[in-house]
Amino acid sequence: MPITLQNSKALILGYGRIGKVLSKKLHGIGAKVHVAARKHHDLAWIETMGYIPIRMPEISTYLNTFDVIFNTVPHIILDSKELQGIRKDSLIIDLASKPGGVNFERAKEIGLKTIWALSLPGKVAPITTAKYMKDTIYNILNDSGL
Repeated sequence: MPITLQNSKALILGYGRIGKVLSKKLHGIGAKVHVAARKHHDLAWIETMGYIPIRMPEISTYLNTFDVIFNTVPHIILDSKELQGIRKDSLIIDLASKPGGVNFERAKEIGLKTIWALSLPGKVAPITTAKYMKDTIYNILNDSGL
């Protein structure tokens, strides 16, 4: 991007595990964080955390205002209609697992900059990622009484 994340206007699609961590990190470095979610309790938490909540069905209204858009939802959110509303100087980063949330072919056709960051934790920090995975598996087994 030709600008830094500090003071940028960022949109995060989804408020699951990745969306929660990412919104906190972006907010911490000074981005103006907007988060789109479906569930009312997620929207309430988004606002409580100091981010700007957007109802997922309303994202098309706002897409042309963001410098960077992060997707964390593993199904298509940014399809032809939504992509048409995104500025050409914006960057779209898809962090979701397959099939991802961006129609990459259509984005390329209309000249949008995209990055599909599949398996990012394992690629950049395999030891830390393996530790988190191990801890999660053990927690699930313990919670199940196994």
